[in-house]
Amino acid sequence: MQNFSIRYLNILKTELAGLNLTKILDPDEFYNKQILDSINPYLQSELFQKEVQSKGVLVDVGFGGGFPILPLAQMLPGIKFIGIESKNKKVEAVRLIAERLGLNNVTLVHSRLEDVLFDVPSVVTFKAVGTAADYLPAINHDMNKLTVFLYKGPNFIELEGPGLVKLEKWKMIENQEINVPGTEKRYLISFALNNVPRGTNNQNKAPRATKNLVKLSDFI
Repeated sequence: MQNFSIRYLNILKTELAGLNLTKILDPDEFYNKQILDSINPYLQSELFQKEVQSKGVLVDVGFGGGFPILPLAQMLPGIKFIGIESKNKKVEAVRLIAERLGLNNVTLVHSRLEDVLFDVPSVVTFKAVGTAADYLPAINHDMNKLTVFLYKGPNFIELEGPGLVKLEKWKMIENQEINVPGTEKRYLISFALNNVPRGTNNQNKAPRATKNLVKLSDFI
């Protein structure tokens, strides 16, 4: 992963120097705060490992400069990674990085979260700024086999407490501290859909109709 980090940073400093995909350009700091920060949740969470390996598909929403999706894809070549990002410039830039790094298990999609139908069992990750109350209700799905992981700072519960109470269709299943050298305390918070029979409390209601709705299975 250290060699991967060097190659990644070199691309950011040369071909993509004008895009400001990250402000962290010191090699050691980049390795800790971008590469280790991306892979340590997987290395330190047994639940995350289990869900990723059992489902075989990880969807990273709002991947920005390629974190955590590209470091994870490098570490886990047998897993299919799909990135969803609403800013096309970032999609094109990270697609170039993935190509330069030889990552053949990554597909990057220019779309909004609410325009994607999750129609296959998958793990969903969010590292971007935002709350669980913002993200989880926006997930369109036609099945219950989804597990969502949010990677947040130490004040997650304090900031999101009221919103978490309102997430009737989702249940928190774990809140684990993740250690990363040179960073503040981080937490990996996981959610699963409540297993309610179809037709009960609209748990499995049809996804919201949008003109741009695409199926996740189209990218696998």
